[in-house]
Amino acid sequence: MDIFLAIIGLGLLILGAEIVIRGSVSFGKKINISLFAIGVVIVAGGTSLPELASCINAVLNNHSDLALGAVVGSNIANLILVMAATTTICPIVKINKNQINQAWINIFLGIVLIFMTFFYFNYIFGIVAILTLVYLMYIQIKKGELDNAEIDKNDYSMIISLILIMLGVIFLVFGSDLLVNSAIKIAKKYNVSQTVIGLSLIAFSTSLPELVVGILSAIKRKVDFALGNILGSNIYNVLGVLGISSFFGKFSIPNILVTQDLFFMIFVTVLILFFMLFFKKLTKLYGVIGICLYFSYIYFIYV
Repeated sequence: MDIFLAIIGLGLLILGAEIVIRGSVSFGKKINISLFAIGVVIVAGGTSLPELASCINAVLNNHSDLALGAVVGSNIANLILVMAATTTICPIVKINKNQINQAWINIFLGIVLIFMTFFYFNYIFGIVAILTLVYLMYIQIKKGELDNAEIDKNDYSMIISLILIMLGVIFLVFGSDLLVNSAIKIAKKYNVSQTVIGLSLIAFSTSLPELVVGILSAIKRKVDFALGNILGSNIYNVLGVLGISSFFGKFSIPNILVTQDLFFMIFVTVLILFFMLFFKKLTKLYGVIGICLYFSYIYFIYV
């Protein structure tokens, strides 16, 4: 029953994120915000909404280990599972400077998380993180390198757009509640730590929107967008998800994340940067390596 409820919660999270994205894009068009600006704020941020909903719920229920595990695990899944699946279908043969810069930012944020082991996540971190995220979004808008062709072109009335946004938020709230509570019960039943559940089950679940976007982009042969979306989503996860979650409670990084998972997250980010810098592309070879690394990692954290 817990697994069934977790699946329902996951479905509501994905559906909620999709509805919020569609409603927000349409609303933005109605108030004359450029599609590019909407794409930077909504598309990459929108695929991080499940992580945000789950993390806030976990923090409010005093299960911060679950929240941090979900963010770190989701970033790992994005880099070596989602990108691996994407490049296996269609290699990325054109790497731009903006994508390389995003990879460097991901590495820097990984180091920041390691540094945060000496401090607590609180409203001060939240303020700094959100301001940094806003600045990075401004830079992205100024550069103007997002592919507008990938942004949802559906156009709804102002009222319908607002209804979609509110409905999506409701789905996100109920979905995160079901998923987090079910995951906690599963962890207790099988004597698995909440951090491990966050790193695996919830991380994989909340990375599904990125996986769907990546696979669809590969099928459409527009994988450059997929890479930017994944690197951007990881930035949102650290600055946006943890930043906003920090306003809902004071928490710290579990020791298990410091000793292995954060370093592994940085390692896989360096790996993708290595391919970008030296091969100037992400080939099917990266796809094979990434998939093998991901399943080896999941096996390792459960053994």
